[in-house]
Amino acid sequence: MRTLDTTAFEPAFGWVRRHERKISALSLAGGFAFDSWAFGRIDHAATQAVFIVYLLVAGIAIAALHGLESRPDGRKPSDKTRAILIFVTQFALGCLLSGFCVFYIRSASITSSWPFLLALAAIFIGNEYMRRYHARLVFSGLLFFFALYSYAILLVPVVSGHIGQLPFLASGAIALGVFYCYMRALARLGHERYRGARMQIYAGMALITIALNAAYFLRVLPPLPLVLTDAGVYHEVKRAGADFQAQQEEEPAEWQALFGTRPILHIQKGAKLYVYNAVFAPHGLSTRIVHDWQWLPPGKGWQSQQRVGVNIDGGREDGYRFYTFKTAPRAGQWQVNIMTGDGRSVGRVRFAVEEQAVPPATGVKVLK
Repeated sequence: MRTLDTTAFEPAFGWVRRHERKISALSLAGGFAFDSWAFGRIDHAATQAVFIVYLLVAGIAIAALHGLESRPDGRKPSDKTRAILIFVTQFALGCLLSGFCVFYIRSASITSSWPFLLALAAIFIGNEYMRRYHARLVFSGLLFFFALYSYAILLVPVVSGHIGQLPFLASGAIALGVFYCYMRALARLGHERYRGARMQIYAGMALITIALNAAYFLRVLPPLPLVLTDAGVYHEVKRAGADFQAQQEEEPAEWQALFGTRPILHIQKGAKLYVYNAVFAPHGLSTRIVHDWQWLPPGKGWQSQQRVGVNIDGGREDGYRFYTFKTAPRAGQWQVNIMTGDGRSVGRVRFAVEEQAVPPATGVKVLK
């Protein structure tokens, strides 16, 4: 049998080893950019299939390496085999974490969810650079459990058509049950190595479970799988056939918007202002979205002026569209918090109001 001569590839392997950090950084940025472009809706079968394949690949690679490492000294895996299995594990988990970053960021209101998003990004980046730790069952096992739990949080609302405490708790129960069965399979593949790591793995599982539940009940976890696809404040909003039509004032210059300048709406005494939004939800999911209109009195904190709830149905590509309005809003700073019925932030619209004697100049904007 002829064997493959790999000596010709040694210069390339050497170059890769010398520039490993730079290559990892470029791969990290490129992979995340690709996932942001490639991943479509969370309720598409293709998206779910990709996540499941990555989970299976990661789980099988971890189990294979564990089984080989559990062999007697004379039958341990070669360095090449070990390196290949570690790379496969790291690659699959990296793809999973990148995909989770995409969907969690889409669903997040940055102002309220940034601690969780920062932690998720740190785990994603750590997976790319801690290659040697993937050889350890505790590290790879806990990373796999985190990925499994994160996927269950995405999957259960899509399948059940509901969001809230019960679907979230069901996600945790499913993740714990599946991972327990996986751990029993690892015990059969190599009992001694498994026994040496199991207490650390179970302690890590408990910490991850506590952390994710704390993030959820403290409302730091995004309201998955909802996504705010459009939002704005207008002088009037009405339905026009298949679209909505709005009357808007001239928008601030691009450089002003870039630095967070809030739009100023000029109204006559007693006029109305409208906040329009589109919220994406998967097909078959129904939930309630609330607009909390808040005014900022001088020298005080935000005060709620009115709360209006709307029941939405999922399935539309660009989101479920609706609007609420406020009659005779006071002059000053305003914000409308767009949130779920249990108070999880989906997004926010901020603006200022000034009164004037004459009607403001407005133009028509079509909201699709």
